[in-house]
Parts: sequence; C-alpha cells; structure tokens
Amino acid sequence: MLQDLKSYRDLRRMSYEELKALAREIRELLVEVTSKNGGHVGPNLGVVELTISLLRNFDPPKDKIVWDVSHQTYVYKILTDRRDRFHTLRQYGGISGFANIFESDYDAWGAGHAGTALSAALGMAKARDYTGEDYHVVAVIGDATLTIGMTLEAMNNAGSLGVDLITILNDNGWSIDKNVGRIAQMLAHVQVNPIYNTLRDKIYRLLPNKGKYWGSKLEDVIKTIVQDPAALFEFFGFRYIGPIDGHDIRRLDEILRDAKRLKGPILIHVITEKGHGYVPALKDPETFHGLGSYDKIDGTPRRRPDAKPKYSKLFGRAVVEIAQQDIRVVGITAAMPKGTGLDQLRDTLPSQYYDVGIAEQHAVTFAAGLARAGVKPFVAIYSTFLQRAYDSVIHDVALQKLPVRFFLDRAGLVGDDGPTHHGVFDLSYLRPIPNVVIMAPKDGDELRNMVYTAWKYEEGPIFVRFPRGEVPVHPSWDRAELVPIGRWELLIEGDPDIVLLPVGYFVYPVLRVAEGLNERGIYPTVYNARFVKPLDVEVMEEVVANARYVFTFEDNVIAGGFGSAVLEYLAERRLLSGKRIVRFGLPDRFITHGKKDLLLKEVGLDEEGLLNRIVEVVEGVREG
Repeated sequence: MLQDLKSYRDLRRMSYEELKALAREIRELLVEVTSKNGGHVGPNLGVVELTISLLRNFDPPKDKIVWDVSHQTYVYKILTDRRDRFHTLRQYGGISGFANIFESDYDAWGAGHAGTALSAALGMAKARDYTGEDYHVVAVIGDATLTIGMTLEAMNNAGSLGVDLITILNDNGWSIDKNVGRIAQMLAHVQVNPIYNTLRDKIYRLLPNKGKYWGSKLEDVIKTIVQDPAALFEFFGFRYIGPIDGHDIRRLDEILRDAKRLKGPILIHVITEKGHGYVPALKDPETFHGLGSYDKIDGTPRRRPDAKPKYSKLFGRAVVEIAQQDIRVVGITAAMPKGTGLDQLRDTLPSQYYDVGIAEQHAVTFAAGLARAGVKPFVAIYSTFLQRAYDSVIHDVALQKLPVRFFLDRAGLVGDDGPTHHGVFDLSYLRPIPNVVIMAPKDGDELRNMVYTAWKYEEGPIFVRFPRGEVPVHPSWDRAELVPIGRWELLIEGDPDIVLLPVGYFVYPVLRVAEGLNERGIYPTVYNARFVKPLDVEVMEEVVANARYVFTFEDNVIAGGFGSAVLEYLAERRLLSGKRIVRFGLPDRFITHGKKDLLLKEVGLDEEGLLNRIVEVVEGVREG
C-alpha cells in the first residue's frame, strides 16, 4: 500500500480501514530502517496517525507544518518526498534525522533543539498576514516543550496578537526521560480526569453540529467545576480542544477540519503513545527515544563484544562515588538523565538528584543558587544544549565566581545526529569568560580524576568536556587523584623543535600519528593539553616558546578555540618570530551528519590526514 502512494494527497482517497493498514506498514518500515541505522524510534512510532491526518487536512509546502525538535519527522519524510531515500536516514550523504530546509521544500523549519517551533510558527503566521497570503500554519509541539521558557513566551505573544495559528500539543508523557514538574502533572490530570472526559463526551454526543456553540460553553463550565488545568491555555488566549486520541485518524480529521475554520490561536491536545505498535519500544520508551542499531525482533541494542565503557557511564559512576562521600553534592540534568549518566545518581541517591525538564537556562541559574548557599552542584548538559544557557553561565555563575561544576557530554562531532547536535563551539564560547577553568580528559581514568578535581575546586566555575561514545582504553579505576589546575601532561619527550598539543579526544589519535611520524624520521614532543583554560604557562614558556613549529589539535571549531589561545599567548609575548603554528580543528562551516570517522576524514582530521599534513609542514620547513 505504501509503495502505491504517488503523493501524500492520495491519503485523502483512502478509507479509514486502509489507513490503519497503511499505518502498520509505515511502522514496519520505521523499525526496518532504524534497526539498521539507529534513530529516534519511539517518537516516530507515536506520531504515525497524527502525521497521516495532518497530510490529509493540510497542503505543504504551501501550508507550513512546523515540528518542534523535529526528531519525530520520519513519517512526514516518508509520506512527502523522501520515501525512496528513507533507507539512507542519518547516513553520511543520506537524509537527515531532523527536519532540514535545505533537504526538502516540505520542511518549513529546521530544528534539533526543543522549544523553537511555536516562536517560528508565530513568525510565519504574522509574515503571512503582512504579505496578504492565504495559508495555514501548524506548530506540532511536545508536552515536554511546555517546560521551556521560550515556548511559554511564544504562547504569551501569540495570545496577545490573536493571530490565526494552530498548535498541536502531542502529549505522550515523555521528553527523553519521563516528564517532570507541575506542567506534566497538569497534563496528566487532564488525561485521567473522569468527570471532565465523561461529561464532555456526553455533551458532544447529545448536541449535533448546530449545538457545538452551546456545547463549548457548557464545556467551559465543566472545566471550572472540575478545575481542569487545561484552562491554563485559555488564559494565554488559546482556544483549547481536547484531549483527543492521537491514534484515531477519524477523530483527528474531524478536529483538524474544524480547527481550520476557527479564528485566532488554537491548541489541540492530542494524546499519543510513545513507541505505539512496537512492543520493545513500549516496554522501554527511554532507550527507544533514540538509540543506535538494534535487533528488530526483540529490540536488543547491538553492541560489539569488545566495546569499552562509555564516557557518560563512567561520569555517572564517578559522581555517585563522590555523592556518597559528600551529602552536599547534587546532580542536575535538563531532561537527560540516561544520556548524561546521571540516571545512576537518580537510582542510587534520589535525594541528591534533580531533573528540571528541558530548561537548561533554569538548570544553570538553579545550580548557581545552590552553590551560593553552600551546595556543590554537578550540572550535566550536552555541549550543544549548554549554548541555550550562555547568558546564565556568564551572568549568574562566572560573574559571581560561583563553584558550579559543569560536565559537557557530546563535545566534538557526535555523528549521525548532525549539525544541530555537534558540540563543536564550547571551547570558543567558554574560553572568553573570566573566572572559568576548562578541562578535557584523554580517557576514562582522566575523566574520573577531573570529576574528583572539580569536586574539590572552590574558586569558581569549572568545565569538563568529553566526547560521545566509548573511552579509547579500558579504565583501571584506581584511586582518584587531583589534576593540578593548568598543568599539561608530557606524553612523549622528543624533538623539542616539533611540539604536538592535542586536547581531549585527539590525544590517542595524535599518539598514533606520532608513531607514524617516527617511521618517517620525525620524533615530536607530545603533550596532553588537558587544560584549555588556563594554559600551562610553564610548558608554554619553556617548551612551546622555543619550538620551531607547533601543532594544536581540537574537536572544536578553529575560530576562537584552543589553537587560538596558543596563538594569542605567543603573539602577546612576541614569541611568534621564526615559528610555524598549525591549528587542526573544525572549519568555519556546519558539518553534516554521518559516522564520526567519515566526518573527520571529510574535514582532514582523520589520522591519515593529520599525518600527511604534519609531514608536509615539517619536511617543507626542513627543505626551506
């Protein structure tokens, strides 16, 4: 049936029984492809019927359908113009796992971070009104999105503007982890309130279409009587409709047809089930929010027998060890306990754990308040998501020299999730901030030591950034030791004229490159430049300053990163004369999605590319 679809408009000629069969086929395709490629499985399984109904009632790309986060657009891609390419999902050179305006005209808005959809949709709706055009704008947001201040700001603005805008609240009770906070409780109350739902259904059965006006008035009375929290949306100026079964296409069609005729901001509350139709995803919605390849029969994630521990797991273990020793240590995450490793603290010491929802800005200032009052907060946030809290880092933490410990997972290239998730800017945006310390471990043991060091550090904010995935060597997990602040580690004492300074992820690749250089008669000195701020002054003055040429390596953009820090230091002290500085880092462009090794090769940061470039520079200098 799916193969016979020529266009999403063909959905409008299908019976509801045929649509049910089509939904099953789509779910089979989702599992077939994601079991090989990985991806956001649960969210997409949950929006199959909703996506079908949206495309039966709206006409993209003329009508603008704006998906929040957009990790749940796989079905939309299949039913618009990318079914034949769907097997390339998240693969290098294939289609993105998120909406992408450069990939298709059907994608009205590109996003990989939550909370942007309603603001963007409101902007499109106002642009439509300004230009006198005639089209619908639909924002599809998740229930977790309501924990984000930007969404509430957009709701406040939309209600005051009174613009024609349809918002679909896709409520499945989850973000990545189970939703937390009062808004989640409010929505749960709407779903389970038997008085509200029973009376509401009876009203609409008793009153035909001509009585819908009076039915809506009676519904308002019922909401007041049972104190239905959904009235919150109406305080913002939205006409609330729901809750609606998000897996009932017939009912969704009825509601969307009616909503298109209404004026002003509309919010349709749709209840869906994350992982609907696939038992493994229903049993473990947290894992199946997003994962790598898995067995499509039983849902077991595929893992190599020689796999090493992941950085996030080792971080979580280290935090638990410290929290067991110090009651003042607390962990804070923004809706990502498993991804950051803090699920271990949650399960072991729940009283020392906080999940604030998708609210990074609040997480940072909340931590600042805790630190000001004598608590020791450990804030675990992905590098790409800390960008959302930049002002809080500067204004609330660094300016006041508060000892907040930040742990930035997913630093560097993250692979298949692509440019919205690559953590390649943190060194550049953190380095200019006064009063901060920035560290990057080379492996799991050093990560543990840095967590321990951060625990003991009281002089101000301290940042530890580490990559996604496995540590390069199995950790020994010996007794944790303090890492001297601002001191690098000498790994190879070689030719003092040739100095290699890798940061974090690049330490082990550079050690292998050094072996290749040895085979060519080049014997560099190699340091583990584990502190980006402060630099190791002793090494800079006694080694780097006297080297003939220096190579820096970082999984961060070149602009403003570690290499820039080295250049600035040498330039300020007039130590650049007769010296060649080569900075290896990411170029001034957004990097696509794909396996990390392929991305590194594309930008010349694979081991072969590094080796060839160093040889070219060194032999060129010697010949010159």
